[in-house]
Amino acid sequence: MNIVKLETERLILKGISSQDMKFLFDNFPKEEIMAVLGHQSNEAYLQEEQKHKQGYSAYNRKFLLFLLIDKASGKIIGRSGFHNWNEEHFRAEIGYRMEDETFKGKALMTEAVRAIIQYGFQKLQLNRIEALVGTENLPSIKIMEKFHFSTEGILKQHWRSGEAFTDTISYALLRSEYAQLNH
Repeated sequence: MNIVKLETERLILKGISSQDMKFLFDNFPKEEIMAVLGHQSNEAYLQEEQKHKQGYSAYNRKFLLFLLIDKASGKIIGRSGFHNWNEEHFRAEIGYRMEDETFKGKALMTEAVRAIIQYGFQKLQLNRIEALVGTENLPSIKIMEKFHFSTEGILKQHWRSGEAFTDTISYALLRSEYAQLNH
């Protein structure tokens, strides 16, 4: 496995690719996979296993999942990274989720996203980072605004949540915009 490791003030970000994930599921027992990926429940493991069985990547798509590890406790507290990464077109969609409620509201996701955006533009040579955020997801909207993502539009009834369909805001940040903001 060729794990990418990023470090911020309070976090270690351990990057796992689609090839790494395949290696894990093909070579290790459930308990070890759960430990490596930080699954807190059998349900979380089963969801990950289902993604593996269905195939994480299409022929022209990859992902790079970062496990967010709290430096103080060594605990995996969330996930972030790039999915729908299209190398041919130098673009990827960023996503993130704090899995441990006790770590919410401490700007840790902002810290992680900052490092991942920088890695995307500098190391992966992305030209465009996209995000799809539910219109009701105020914490994610704040992150998009903080990093100066542009709103590109609303995708109507784009996401199914329970029995209802919800709208999604489409965001993007271009390499040129990022470079101007970080001079």
